Amino acid sequence: MLQVIRDKAQGWIAWAIVILISIPFALWGIQSYLGVGSEPIAATVNGAEINERTLDNQYQRFRQQLREQLGAAYRPEMFDDARMRKEVLNRLIRDELVQQTSNRMGLRAGSNMIQASILSMPTFQKDGRYDQQTYERALRLQGLSPAGFEDRVRRALVAEQLSQAVHAGSFVTPKELNENQRLVKQTRELSYFVVPASDFKLSDELSDDEIKTYYEANQSAFISPEKVKVEYILLDAGTAGGTIDVDEERLRGYYENNQDEFGLPEQRQASHILILAAADADQSTVDEAKARIDVLAERLRDGESFEELAKQNSQDPGSAAAGGDLGFFGKGIMDPAFESAVYALQEGGVSEPVRTSFGFHLIKLTGIKDGTVKPFEEARTDVEAAYRKFEGERLYFELAEQLADLSYEDPDSLESAASVLELSIQQSDWITREQGAGVFANPKVRTAAYSDDVLKEHNNSELIEIDGTSSLVLRVLDHQESSVLPLDEVRQQITETLQQQQAEQQAQAEAEKRMAEMAAGAPLSDVANSYAVTGPMTVDRNDRQIPPGLSSALFRTAKPAAGGSSPGTARLAGGDFAVYLLTGVTEGSADDKSNLQQQESLRRMLGRDHYEMVLTDLESRADIEILLNTDSE
Repeated sequence: MLQVIRDKAQGWIAWAIVILISIPFALWGIQSYLGVGSEPIAATVNGAEINERTLDNQYQRFRQQLREQLGAAYRPEMFDDARMRKEVLNRLIRDELVQQTSNRMGLRAGSNMIQASILSMPTFQKDGRYDQQTYERALRLQGLSPAGFEDRVRRALVAEQLSQAVHAGSFVTPKELNENQRLVKQTRELSYFVVPASDFKLSDELSDDEIKTYYEANQSAFISPEKVKVEYILLDAGTAGGTIDVDEERLRGYYENNQDEFGLPEQRQASHILILAAADADQSTVDEAKARIDVLAERLRDGESFEELAKQNSQDPGSAAAGGDLGFFGKGIMDPAFESAVYALQEGGVSEPVRTSFGFHLIKLTGIKDGTVKPFEEARTDVEAAYRKFEGERLYFELAEQLADLSYEDPDSLESAASVLELSIQQSDWITREQGAGVFANPKVRTAAYSDDVLKEHNNSELIEIDGTSSLVLRVLDHQESSVLPLDEVRQQITETLQQQQAEQQAQAEAEKRMAEMAAGAPLSDVANSYAVTGPMTVDRNDRQIPPGLSSALFRTAKPAAGGSSPGTARLAGGDFAVYLLTGVTEGSADDKSNLQQQESLRRMLGRDHYEMVLTDLESRADIEILLNTDSE
């Protein structure tokens, strides 16, 4: 057939067919390069597009944050997906508006700012310091390029500048501050007693009709959660290290290069004189500190005692009284510049002024304690363990990349990845969205198991990094939707709930009856009868002497007239009820120090409100078009 087509496809007819076929292919190729039509658009903001993939990524991240914040209290049915998705899209729109406004205002984040921000992020640090390999691995596992991540950081820094500018323009008037202090520092005098719900516990059996009616009206309270079983490949550095072949030569090489690990390293004792000058101090402060340390250095050269100068001048409160003595320490403890100066000195020597993030130091080396190293034969077991750990971590990162690639290339099974890497496939017990044992106690792992790509599309998950030296890939084996538990399984629970409700209702009725007696003029002590009375006592809004429920009701109660009192009731934890009598209110006042603290707190609160107003105004004047129907998602 193909040969017939080739024989007939001659002349202008063939060329016409070729041209007709080429046009759509050419246009399709151009579109694929330019991105035209390749990304569904969720919204436009003054012409700038927010694509659906960005919305999906941010939506998944938002759901993950909810799970982590709420922990075991998280329930998927509590949240409407369409509403949450709409909220995430609104956030993205606001973020884009902030970027556009910041650009118009000329706000920028330079390379140095971006670099400093990344270097300070704990996620990319190892042993308290930035580590390039950790940074690259973290980005790789998240599917990010350094350029893409740096752009995210840049946008965040620019947005922060606008927020700070608005906050800086907020202020609190003296009248607002005084009114706030009057309310915040107000105290109230009360006496109270508690009517326990346990006094009204019912022993009678409830009827089947009562139990059934409650069950049918409250079925959402008796839902068995959605759950899955998964199979997974777990990779960790310890497992990787156990597969490494070792020989005597390699172990001796590791021993020679890392002798500090197999004994006590050399330690040095030093004293110092510190003149404070923070890393972010202004130039005049730095110059003043440098001048002071130079004078002290000259006095040392003239023969004055280091210890006496430290006692009189050092601004380190922890060592000044001891003549600046810092005791013995090893490498990796002190600031790098300080450590470098110490290890460059001869015993008894004094350094030139040394600048650290704390300020300027003069350092005297007062002692050296030589290190000791175990012989190789004695340390061999420790050497092998350390070597396997070191090589295991190196091999782990190689295997992690391979596992990520293999499980992606064959998304319908873990068999090929397990076979190539010689790793075992394990199976989990049932896992809910909120709970799991072992590695499934990690919210990231459970989130991956319930992601649409894994649960609905039946694909392998992406590589999930548990910590710096362990990760896994999983796929769902079995899935059970959430369902209402049968009545027989929850009968006892319903019985206890109904009895508790009836007891609370009776406790409330008794408390309100006794409050009415006080309102009619009966003394609280008579009304309390056999219940113990607490008070009179004076409390403020944050006082822990009284239960939270009572405190909340007390400070909502109207101030009594002079010489009068105001009775009330409050529901407490467990269904108990407090009956109280408010007998006095003292308005708050503040000293200058607390005024300053409260003023700053109020200013920050106003700043947040003002920033919200700015965003609302930007939205009202922007050309925003929602192209994606989030309600249908």
